[in-house]
Amino acid sequence: MAKKIQRSMAPRGAESSPESPGAGSAAVPTGPTGVAKRGRRGRRVSSAAVTEFTVQLSTLSSAGIPIVRALTILEGQTRSGPFKAVLQELVEDVSSGTPLSEAMAKHERCFDPLYSSMVKAGEAGGVLDKVLERLAIFREKAAGIRAKIASATIYPSVIVVVAVVVVSVVIVWIIPKFEEIFESFKVDMPGPTLLLLGISRAAVGYWYLVFGIPAALVVLHLALMAKGGPYKKRVHGLVLRIPIVGPLVAKALIAAFTRTFGTLIQAGVPHLDALSIVRDTTRNEVLWADVEHIRRTVREGEGIARPMQDSRVFDDLVTNMVEVGEQTGELDRMLLKVADAYEAQVDRRIDALFKLLEPALLIVMAVFVGFIVVSLFLPLMRIMNTLGQAA
Repeated sequence: MAKKIQRSMAPRGAESSPESPGAGSAAVPTGPTGVAKRGRRGRRVSSAAVTEFTVQLSTLSSAGIPIVRALTILEGQTRSGPFKAVLQELVEDVSSGTPLSEAMAKHERCFDPLYSSMVKAGEAGGVLDKVLERLAIFREKAAGIRAKIASATIYPSVIVVVAVVVVSVVIVWIIPKFEEIFESFKVDMPGPTLLLLGISRAAVGYWYLVFGIPAALVVLHLALMAKGGPYKKRVHGLVLRIPIVGPLVAKALIAAFTRTFGTLIQAGVPHLDALSIVRDTTRNEVLWADVEHIRRTVREGEGIARPMQDSRVFDDLVTNMVEVGEQTGELDRMLLKVADAYEAQVDRRIDALFKLLEPALLIVMAVFVGFIVVSLFLPLMRIMNTLGQAA
């Protein structure tokens, strides 16, 4: 079983190297950073579709319906598309005697190594229905967190986009019209107006630099992040040091790690295999390096809690809970308790953060608009005074 799990996981930035044999051994990457090699086989399907499939398959399996019959039912009610084709192949493979985990492993873009490994553990232990139920709960919780973050960022994102568009239009098209008016009356302009006019001239005269350089930097940043390596790890490390945001990101990483690791152990996946899966499914380079350090230490025969103390992500509460779980033989339960606690903290902090962020963005936008209005209004007052004196 462990060898099959090894083949379903690819290390970051390097080919796997052999390790000492034994239960729960996993491939070791030659470098701590890089980009995980994702499986190329299978068609890309939305995460929501896979989550809905998992919930329905768990329900049918718990009701005692054979797995082939359950897959056939779900395939029949799925609309035509990539996922229906995947389910058709699953039905064919499982009907011909292929284990469900191996059939799913052929479609890594739909069912990642975490998914197929949990199903494999459920098949080996004869508790596939319970594993599917845990997997459904796990995916629903993860989807709920993603949806909450996405919905919370909609309003601030709209405010930022609208503010950038409005300010750009005013600076590029509106302010030059006012400058022509001011020059026609030969009025002395105050400092704020001169500053605003200078910004407008620079934006109009060097628009390709004003707008091109930020766009180029964004594209370069995204390209380097997609490539991975030291740059991505450095950015992730800097994010963890940002006040307010850093602790929130760290708690979210802890919640994701403990939820995934605890769910895998609860399903019967060996610790080393579970750590390898968690390592390869995380997108944060700092956490990836920490999990790899933990996995290497555990492979040498030590516990999980000690290497966690060296991490920049895991705090004392997490390491103590893990240590207690190891001592009492209830590591999976302790990990899931930590996940529940930290997910609740992340939810509360996200709510509080965005409740503060929305008025803060409005205040910043009001300051910019107020500066523009005042800068344009002062020369107009002088023009009106000049016209009044001439009359």
